[in-house]
Amino acid sequence: MVSRWSCVSVKITCLFFYGFAVFATQGGPSNEVNLLDSRSIMGDLGWIAYPKNGWEEIGEVDENYAPIHTYQVCRVMEHNQNNWLQTNWILNEGAQRVFVELKFTLRDCNSLPGGVGTCKETFNVYYYESNDDDDRNIRESQYTKIDTIAADESFTELDLGDRVMKLNTEVRDVGPLTKKGFYLAFQDLGACIALVSVRVFYKKCPKVVKNLAVFPDTITGSDSSQLLEVLGTCVNNSVAEELPRMHCSAEGEWLVPIGRCMCQAGHEEVNGSCQVCKPGFYRSALQTKACSKCPPHSFTKTEGSTSCQCEHSFHRKDTDPTNMACTKPPSAPRSAISNVNETSVLLEWSAPEETGGRKDVTYSVVCRKMSAESKQHEPCGSHVRYLPQRTGLSNTSVMVLDLLAHTNYTFEVEAVNGVSDLAKPLRHYVSLNVTTNQAAPSPVTVVKRGKTAKNSIAVSWQEPDRPNGIILEYEIKYFEKDQETSYTIIKSKETEIVVDGLKPSSAYIFQIRARTSAGYGGFSRRFEFETSPYCKSQDQGRVPVIAVAVTLGIILLALITGFLLSGRRCGYSKAKQDPDEEKMHFHNGHIKFPGVRTYIDPHTYEDPNQAVHEFAKEIDVSCITIERVIGAGEFGEVCSGPLRLPGKREIVVAIKTLKAGYTEKQRRDFLAEASIMGQFDHPNIIHLEGVVTKSKPVMIITEYMENGSLDTFLKKNDGQFTVIQLVGMLRGIASGMRYLSDMGYVHRDLAARNILVNSNLVCKVSDFGLSRVLEDDPEAAYTTRGGKIPIRWTAPEAISYRKFTSASDVWSYGIVMWEVMSYGERPYWEMSNQDVIKAVEESYRLPGPMDCPTALYHLMMDCWQKDRNSRPKFDEIVSLLDKLIRNPSSLKSLVNPSNRVSNLLVEHGSAELCAFSSVGEWLDAIKMGRYTELFMESGYTSLDVVTQMTLEDVRRVGVTLAGHQKKILNSIQEMRVQMTNATIPV
Repeated sequence: MVSRWSCVSVKITCLFFYGFAVFATQGGPSNEVNLLDSRSIMGDLGWIAYPKNGWEEIGEVDENYAPIHTYQVCRVMEHNQNNWLQTNWILNEGAQRVFVELKFTLRDCNSLPGGVGTCKETFNVYYYESNDDDDRNIRESQYTKIDTIAADESFTELDLGDRVMKLNTEVRDVGPLTKKGFYLAFQDLGACIALVSVRVFYKKCPKVVKNLAVFPDTITGSDSSQLLEVLGTCVNNSVAEELPRMHCSAEGEWLVPIGRCMCQAGHEEVNGSCQVCKPGFYRSALQTKACSKCPPHSFTKTEGSTSCQCEHSFHRKDTDPTNMACTKPPSAPRSAISNVNETSVLLEWSAPEETGGRKDVTYSVVCRKMSAESKQHEPCGSHVRYLPQRTGLSNTSVMVLDLLAHTNYTFEVEAVNGVSDLAKPLRHYVSLNVTTNQAAPSPVTVVKRGKTAKNSIAVSWQEPDRPNGIILEYEIKYFEKDQETSYTIIKSKETEIVVDGLKPSSAYIFQIRARTSAGYGGFSRRFEFETSPYCKSQDQGRVPVIAVAVTLGIILLALITGFLLSGRRCGYSKAKQDPDEEKMHFHNGHIKFPGVRTYIDPHTYEDPNQAVHEFAKEIDVSCITIERVIGAGEFGEVCSGPLRLPGKREIVVAIKTLKAGYTEKQRRDFLAEASIMGQFDHPNIIHLEGVVTKSKPVMIITEYMENGSLDTFLKKNDGQFTVIQLVGMLRGIASGMRYLSDMGYVHRDLAARNILVNSNLVCKVSDFGLSRVLEDDPEAAYTTRGGKIPIRWTAPEAISYRKFTSASDVWSYGIVMWEVMSYGERPYWEMSNQDVIKAVEESYRLPGPMDCPTALYHLMMDCWQKDRNSRPKFDEIVSLLDKLIRNPSSLKSLVNPSNRVSNLLVEHGSAELCAFSSVGEWLDAIKMGRYTELFMESGYTSLDVVTQMTLEDVRRVGVTLAGHQKKILNSIQEMRVQMTNATIPV
């Protein structure tokens, strides 16, 4: 019998070597570092077997004559086997977590002949930590078990004959390790097994150069889920404001690169290092990665240049970018002409033949007049007006007004650009000589009031500053204040007049203009004078005279009315309508101006990229630095970092990135949100800075909101704000939604999670992924084609019929109000979506949050009207909130706590709410389980005792946060109401 099993053992040994010959050529991944590999040891392994007749070392060579070390044991015919095999001391090289790879074959016990003593199909692996290699006398009890190893494939006696190899590979991890090294041990309890190879290794993130920073070999952490943050070192001639970082994963992979190094000015990035720019090339610190050839009309003769010098007679402004060509001043304007209209001159010219290579050409006008006394040219003076202006003209024309009549003028039109001040003081201009014509007089500027009576006012004035000829007469226009549509005109050749026939104690408006042979000048500004009051003492005896005067007045009024109806007669006229009145239109009670933007759905564009470029500004990726990851979005990571735009101060922005491997549809959907945001400009709508589409990763850049989403912010600051502060937040959200509604835009996903909060507590509407545009018809609604709907925030008609309107946004706004006043509590708590739909359809509405002002809860209930036409508009909501803020006393009346739960009790029954078997279960249900031990220690061990607690009791227990105190007291009050209702006889 013994010789028979020895034969079996020999067959096993031969078969092991045959299989291993194929296996020995394989190697491990580059991020694995071997601490032990039995295949690579040339001599004996030197491992210790106990007892000595247990594990047996077999030494052979493979087909390439490389040594193979195999340990085998097959004492299946004997009972109570306990065979140990111990390796040499293995230095772990600082690794805290190592891996053991075992390759072995194992005999199927069922294939063995009957009568064996014990047969197993598993073996055990152990380890023992030690700081030196002298500690080999280890007791079994000192070992720590790694695992019991079983074979996926076992061989039979038939396999021995067919020489079919069934090699098993198992890998186990060991850690955390705390000493310098360790021993491995293998325990056999009666299996027929051959240990073909043992490999012990640890994983590392290999040295890599990323973003011009060197990250060294890094051994992974002791935890399988641990990420090690590693600082990089900038390569030669590169710098970084903040050193780049990457994270080494437990699998030896580099993840989440943050920041980057930049080549110093005068150097460029080549194959992961910074090389100096050659002569004729340059690179400034804020430009692209590569050195650039000097722009036109500039040069550099040295290596490492950060800019290029301008050639002779060419210049560059300090504000010009270094990649801009050097330029020179423009030549003079061409083809200048003048068109004289009395004392006004229209000057026109053509652009210079040479612009100097710049696009910032502007024009200036110098006016000189011929002095009648000295016959010399002198400046025109400050009274001359230029439309649109005298200097900095971008158009090639200007109107010069208020010149003197019959006067010779010289106009010089000069062309300048951004480098004209840097060139020699040589002006490039074209000159025109002009003589003005006869002109109407300038307006009268001084009008004085003389003697006044109850029915008359004496008025005098001064001759115009520029009569431009002989004054033939003056025209005096007057009318009773606020009665401008009916006025009187009187003519006079003198500079004074007495106007009579006026009403006592009445204010009158006077305007005067002069006329020469060239025509009328303009009217003076308005002067207001008042007649004397009516004196009763002087007129008491004149009743008959007054009666006659009244009669004559009535007749005169009839005549005047007839004249007015037949056209302007007897000096009366009707004022013309001011054309500016046409600039304002009223619509639904709001003033609307021509050109008001209306939202355009980017999905209507045949080419979605056109919408992105039309509504969003393209930003060069070099202006953006990603500093840290702040979250994850649907399409990729959300990061933050500084945005540095030329000529603007640096700001911190939020950066949404599109993850690698995206499809074209994902790219379109990702950029669609930017096409929507880019159309909005409102202080309560998240502001789009721009997009990056010309490099990877594709990014959307928005303003950075320091406090994140509103729901999370409120939960972190539970009970920390005043009611006025909360109402101010709600007012900002309503103002943003009013703006969207006015643009004909429906959000469809208005919720506290989609509101962002900045450091000044300003709330801004964001997340436009579900939004769609309304049609011109105010009753129109967007009907979805499937997709998920946020049930707890969505109006009933939108859930049932997929119809979304501004009214459905109002419903969602009511839910947001509830979230804000309850400090981020989940609407409808733990009810399922189906329960929420059913409850709302049955007229259930959320109860008012604790300490919620009645006025706000009434507004919530208005927003939750089943008939969408009965809900308030957003402009009405803003108006109401403004009134509440201006009158804080209106917020003092709070919702009755008993009313808060009555609706819930009616709809869902009190039995469910009172179905708590212990204080701990109750606290867990309201998410206050952290206080269970404090309640128990303070003697509040039953719900009956808890319902008697007051605010002071809650504080004495140890609940210090105001928000938590409110939540606990709120729940206690609800339980009191339920118990009261339960005692009422039915």
